[in-house]
Amino acid sequence: MNIEPSLLEILACPDCHAPLRVDDPAAELVCIGCGLAYPVRDDIPVLLIDEARRPDDPATAAPPS
Repeated sequence: MNIEPSLLEILACPDCHAPLRVDDPAAELVCIGCGLAYPVRDDIPVLLIDEARRPDDPATAAPPS
């Protein structure tokens, strides 16, 4: 996953507006506030709440790497 550091600095969680951190193995951006995990597809963050994975929902857990 290749996210420009300058882009990551300005991105925020659409739900709670907290900063995001990169989770390379899962190919996700994870909110450090609420924990929502947003997918990154072809190096493009998909920052849609409907596409996010809830951290406490095992049905949407990321597959093991």
